[in-house]
Amino acid sequence: MKFLPLIWSGIWQRPWRTVLILLQVSVAFALFGVLQGMKTGVDEAVARTRADVLFVAPDAWGGSPLPVAYADRLRSIPGVKAVTFADGVGGTYQKPDQPLYVLAIDVSDTWLTMAPEVIKILPGDLEALRRTRTGVLISADIARKYGWHVGDRIPLTSSTLQDNGSGTWVFDIVGTFTAHELGAGGYIVGNYAYLDEARNLNKGTVRNFYAVVADPKQAAATADTIDRIFANSATGTKTASFRENAEQQIRPFGSKPNSKPSSPRRT
Repeated sequence: MKFLPLIWSGIWQRPWRTVLILLQVSVAFALFGVLQGMKTGVDEAVARTRADVLFVAPDAWGGSPLPVAYADRLRSIPGVKAVTFADGVGGTYQKPDQPLYVLAIDVSDTWLTMAPEVIKILPGDLEALRRTRTGVLISADIARKYGWHVGDRIPLTSSTLQDNGSGTWVFDIVGTFTAHELGAGGYIVGNYAYLDEARNLNKGTVRNFYAVVADPKQAAATADTIDRIFANSATGTKTASFRENAEQQIRPFGSKPNSKPSSPRRT
């Protein structure tokens, strides 16, 4: 205790240096708290992401689409309880600087519960889409952006041509959906049957499949099984769960400088 006055005197011998040190320490603790909070938030977000839904895509980025016939083979794999798929067509609405994407789904009931944290479709809206081949569902964001309402008919100009050579696709708004992600104002939900029937190229193919597994703990093993089954096919697959994809997307942010991000877990 007798040295405290001496220490105190030494600390304030150069007050500006002392103040700067205190500020540095305060900033360091504040940054630590912010980063720790961000890490906790990211960990919680990943934990909420479904581990029982597998995303099945072509094994090469930008490669050939997958045959829709893969769906039956996927459904026959032990542990897979539901399979659905999606494709799409991009274009513009009225002006070249107003891009719009139509996410074309197979209108199965799996979409009602598959990923409500990303896209939520109510039974009545799904049934309306099922009844109308040219139907689309719109989000609240895009409805406000363009002033659209249920019952409107909207034209979309696309580089994806129809069998008749036309690049104009006409859709009927039959319902709504709720999107919980960035970019929700840039797409609508349509009917895969209409897209595949009308388009000139890539008939009978899809961009990706979604396979729901019964046991989330077996998701990685099931993903490996899927990729092995289609390894020698004309178009191979690369499969991972929603949770694994989320982990891969955030992993680079936690990598040390000059370190290489680890490869996706395939065990």
